[in-house]
Amino acid sequence: MVDLMRLDRAASIDDLRLMAKRRIPRFAFDLVDGGAENERNLRRNSEAFEEVELTPRYMVDVSEIDTRAKFFGKTYDLPFGMAPIGMLNAFWPNADLSLARLCARQNIPYVASSAASTTLEELAEAAEGNAWFQLYVSSDDAVTEGLIARAGAAGYDTMIVTADVPAAGKRDRDIRNQLAVPFRITPEVLLGLALNPRWSLETLRHGKPNIANYADLLQSATSYAEVQKTLITPGFTWEALRKLRDRWGGKLLVKGILHPEDAIKCAELQCEGIVVSNHGGRQVAFGPPTIEALPRIAQAVGGKIGIAIDSGIRRGADLLRAKALGADFSFAGRALAYGVGAGGAAGGKRALDILQLELVRALGQLGVTSFAEIGPSVLSR
Repeated sequence: MVDLMRLDRAASIDDLRLMAKRRIPRFAFDLVDGGAENERNLRRNSEAFEEVELTPRYMVDVSEIDTRAKFFGKTYDLPFGMAPIGMLNAFWPNADLSLARLCARQNIPYVASSAASTTLEELAEAAEGNAWFQLYVSSDDAVTEGLIARAGAAGYDTMIVTADVPAAGKRDRDIRNQLAVPFRITPEVLLGLALNPRWSLETLRHGKPNIANYADLLQSATSYAEVQKTLITPGFTWEALRKLRDRWGGKLLVKGILHPEDAIKCAELQCEGIVVSNHGGRQVAFGPPTIEALPRIAQAVGGKIGIAIDSGIRRGADLLRAKALGADFSFAGRALAYGVGAGGAAGGKRALDILQLELVRALGQLGVTSFAEIGPSVLSR
């Protein structure tokens, strides 16, 4: 049983992270928590959000606060959704479905990763119409085509294609942990299992996590390096994106955009939107934080396409900072994942409640009664 009183003592997303770290084996915790190389980008993402100052205004009736946000013609109850995270069931068993169901109840988007531990069909059903699909373009055209066909058949109408993986990020923590997919039983893994019995028992009950949407590929491959080579392509170009745009009949967003000219090209190719993202600091250690890249991108596209942002959101005020600097919508990944790691489905709900409460309080302190009214005027500089 989850200790609900313990979860209630979590005052912030950082509190939930520490709780999760205490109940998850290091190799599994680092899989989600870690970043590229020295993790500079991982740290700077959240730090840069905190550096954006907003100016409070008072003597305004803020007894009623509206947190709804409209994105691509649909109104969501909150201005953020769940970002895609691959292999999340390794972080905490059944995390994928827990968060998909949470997003359905809260009326926010759930983005199903093509590298999820749960099939895209199951996630679409769990999210009850709020599911979006995230695609890694494979070096094998048949693999990509198969995923797109399955997503369409499962009812997804919005797809996010991730553009920032021409090569796999170098994640030092995973190297130190000798992480492999499927997991290899090493002395370090055995120790982690022994020290975290709840995680071990839950994993045993739900089954060993894997990359569910690539089951056939995993069975036929001789090594994970072979699998990774197939899943990531250095040959994803603007021409490839044009063909993908023609192939996909629903709304298409490009994730991983950090340069204004790339955002303009996405608009020219008739993509409905972009996600300003550096993959949560997991791909490169030398790029800009997303909140720093956002203003130039927003200015460049000038409202021609929808703009979302992820990477580094840890506080409700971060959602206001993103909106003030030009984002229409936001996505949080680790923030909700830490909640599930801290307390399963109830922990995921606690993480969402924390962000929602902080958002309402921040709006009240700014003297703004509706998230839709947030703009550059709330910025201190």
